[in-house]
Amino acid sequence: MFKNIVVSEIQKVIFSIPVKESKYIKANAKKIIIKDVECFQLALYTKTQVFHENMNEVEFEVKMTKLMETGFKQVEVYTKEYIYGYKISSKGKVLSNRRINTEEIKITTHNKEKNYILKEGIVVPPLVDLGIMTESGKVVKSYYDKYKQINKFLEIIDDTVKSDEKINIIDFGCGKSYLTFILYYYFSEIRKIDVNITGLDLKKEVIEDCNKISEKYGYTNLSFQLGDISLYKPKDKVDMIITLHACDTATDYALYHAIKLESKYILSVPCCQHEINAQMSKNSFELMNKYGLVKERFSSLLTDSIRANILEYYGYKVNVMEFIDIVHSPKNILIKGILTENKYNENLKKEIIDTLNKFNITQTLYKLCFE
Repeated sequence: MFKNIVVSEIQKVIFSIPVKESKYIKANAKKIIIKDVECFQLALYTKTQVFHENMNEVEFEVKMTKLMETGFKQVEVYTKEYIYGYKISSKGKVLSNRRINTEEIKITTHNKEKNYILKEGIVVPPLVDLGIMTESGKVVKSYYDKYKQINKFLEIIDDTVKSDEKINIIDFGCGKSYLTFILYYYFSEIRKIDVNITGLDLKKEVIEDCNKISEKYGYTNLSFQLGDISLYKPKDKVDMIITLHACDTATDYALYHAIKLESKYILSVPCCQHEINAQMSKNSFELMNKYGLVKERFSSLLTDSIRANILEYYGYKVNVMEFIDIVHSPKNILIKGILTENKYNENLKKEIIDTLNKFNITQTLYKLCFE
């Protein structure tokens, strides 16, 4: 039917006069651009709904033919130069015509650019040193996923900290600290907030290297200390405590400090959670213990559920969210807490105790807080 039309030249299509058996009352299609690739977007209308479908040229040509054979009696196909009209008569004969197209049709672009906090083109020294960004501020293509993950972390921070007052932050188990440096850059250079950040870790070489890098950047209020999370006692008031992949029960000690210090904000991404996993009884949970991966995932989720509820008991408004896409890392849960005045819900505490008893387990944060 559409032999005289080059599909790539089509700009829009309007279907009309539905057949009695058709479930659609009308349909239209237009050329659009998604991620710099041209395709066709088809809209099919019922009396109450509209269904959209994006397809390439080959798929669209097949669909267009099928709609005229089974759904509609008339169609108008717009190219830049002509409008082609086709109509199926009552006797099944195809009537066609062609006229000059005087309508200027604009092709819609759906290349939505994400409004990242760390904008490409602006040089961020820690990102350059990490190899994520070139010295001219361009994001290296192979590191684009990492660039998006870092921006996701900053979006969570940006959504959490609303005031522009001075903020004092401790990063427990900071490791190589690439996010710590970026966090300092975000508060000092983007938010223009008077920020002080202390990174704590057990590895002497890591701490020494991080302090050298901080000095290199001129980050005067960013320092790193050698120390054990379980023994650390800060000198000043703490506004935010961060734990990014603090291993196993180190997360519990960090959360315990946050509770005792009444830190206003908590951001914790747990890692390597072995404590409850080791306590799971095969007799009681044969179905879950049968498969190592299932047992590990369940133990991690149970651990984080207990932690989140303990934070709620101490007055934190808690949100458990996906930090990064699970395709990049299975350790993708972030526990976010914001301190409120609604403390000590005894019913909640009872639920926590009942859960521990039901699974016949102990948990470090619970022991630190209640025993």
